[in-house]
Amino acid sequence: MAKQKKKRNKPYTGADAAMAKPNIIRIEAANRNKLAQWWFDHKRIAKPVLITVGVVLVIIVCILELIHLSTG
Repeated sequence: MAKQKKKRNKPYTGADAAMAKPNIIRIEAANRNKLAQWWFDHKRIAKPVLITVGVVLVIIVCILELIHLSTG
């Protein structure tokens, strides 16, 4: 078997080489009040907790209404 030629992994930097595109970094800035900033920072944790609390409250209200209907 013939020996395989090593592949070139060094980029070509000659006079007719393709120009490298500059890296663009986009930064967003927003002026938020304290509550909006807290929500932005804690949204990932707060949303599931609030959804769970809401579902539990709805279930409790339904159970209380069933008890009220069955006794009244």
